[in-house]
Order: sequence, then structure tokens, then C-alpha cells
Amino acid sequence: MKLVYVFDAYCGWSHGFSGTLREVVSRHPELPVDVVSGGLFTGERRVPMRRFGHIQEANDAISGLTGARFGESYRRLAVEGSFVMDSEAAARGVAALRQTAPSRAVELAVALQLAFYVDGLDLSASATYRQVAREAGLDADAVVAAFEAPQAQKAAEADFRRTSELGVTAFPTLIAVDDSRTVALARGHATADEVDHRLAAVGVAHTS
Repeated sequence: MKLVYVFDAYCGWSHGFSGTLREVVSRHPELPVDVVSGGLFTGERRVPMRRFGHIQEANDAISGLTGARFGESYRRLAVEGSFVMDSEAAARGVAALRQTAPSRAVELAVALQLAFYVDGLDLSASATYRQVAREAGLDADAVVAAFEAPQAQKAAEADFRRTSELGVTAFPTLIAVDDSRTVALARGHATADEVDHRLAAVGVAHTS
């Protein structure tokens, strides 16, 4: 069995789920995790932040429920309103980080969300991936090269296809996959204990 984590780097609820995700991974080191980008802000949804009038209310709800922090740099970006969240570019970044350090995909996905939601960094900019890579102790040149390579675009498109094939329509979604069986463990929000309870129902015990 493995876990599949479908998220979007520009999704506030995915940011809020980071704590649960890290705890689940800590409790179940025996379960590999595929990190998949969902593509929340693509096509016609790729518009300036000011077009999403509910952002502050949503962030307040996320903070209240999960304790997730939204940094001042990000808040200024949201208030100014001209920034465009491009999930395709972010998915290329996720793919580049995942390619460079496959075993650290969860950690790096969380780091990328912190780069945006705390530091207000642009997930379409090579400089962001250089910074994330350096802070993670990775080869920054290799990560940037992977981000800028055509293969990253193909990987992003493959992630979006996989999201559709899994039937995921809301982010984040955490799924357990065992052969042909898929079981939803979390959609939007869940605690680590709730995820554990659902894992136990499919025969995975909390042993760590």
C-alpha cells in the first residue's frame, strides 16, 4: 500500500493540511507517498488574486482550524491583489524538486507552500526554487535546471491527468492505494488521528 497526496502549491487548505501530512508520514514511515499536483489555478482560473474576494476569510478559517500561519509578505501580496497564482508553473516546480530528491517529496512540497504562504515568493520564478533548494541542502543549480526543462512541463501535465484519473476534485486529498483499491483518507481537512482511524479500517496499524 502507498499514499497519494494530491494538493496544489497555491491552495490554502493544502497549506493548512501540512501539519497533518507531516504527522501521518512520521507515524507511517513504511508507507511510500506520491506527491501529485492538482492544478487548481490553470486556464481561466489563472487570474489576479483580487478576483478571489474570499481569500482573507478563507485564510482565517484555515488558520482557526489548523493553526497554519500566513506570513506578512504573503498578506501584502494578497491585499495588493495583482499577483497571479499559476498552478502550472508551481506544478513544474514540484516536479523539479520531486525529481531531485524523490524521497523528500512531502517535505519539499511543504517547503514550497511555506515559500508562498509565509514568504510571499512567486512559484513561477526560478529564484524561488533556488532558495527552496538551498534551504533544503539540495543542488540549487540542478533544481533550477529541472524546473526550466521541458520535462517539467510534461510532468506537470501528467500530474493533472493523474488527478483526473483518481477522481480528485478538491484539494488537498489524501488517498490510500493498494493494488486496484483506492480509499480516501482526507479531503480538505482531517487530523492525523482521523487519518489513522481510516488507515486502520483498511488494515494499516499505527506502529511507529
